[in-house]
Amino acid sequence: MMRGFPTGVAVVTALDLDGRPWGMTCSSLCSVTLDPPTLLVCLREKSPTLAAMVDRGEFAVNLLHAEAQATAELFASGARDRFDRVPWHLDGDCAGPHLRQDAHAVADCWTRTPQPVGDHVIVFGEVYGVTNGSRCRPLLYGLRRYSVWPHS
Repeated sequence: MMRGFPTGVAVVTALDLDGRPWGMTCSSLCSVTLDPPTLLVCLREKSPTLAAMVDRGEFAVNLLHAEAQATAELFASGARDRFDRVPWHLDGDCAGPHLRQDAHAVADCWTRTPQPVGDHVIVFGEVYGVTNGSRCRPLLYGLRRYSVWPHS
């Protein structure tokens, strides 16, 4: 059923306690509240990205634009060298690596209230910063393929 529910594509990123970057493609993302601004993401229980998010207490959500399918596939692949293969940015207020060339927007979040459900964990993220990038159309995923928002 859910494959027929198209969604935007994001790469969730975080740093572990040693400063090593972690990240994964995530289409299980939604807005929860406006006040305080809060998102939720769902990650596999054994994900090293999840461990970094919880241990560090913060993470970034990179919303990918239409030209970033290769990055979505890379971060879904499990390749250990993914951060060596894409440009990323991290400055003082970043909660996790920002994929500036591939994201049309990035939200920096504090990790709030992880909730295990089955083999995944729902993580609420209180947004404390948003960086808007290009005005490119968003990358979409549904019916087990990537697509792009049509021109109006």
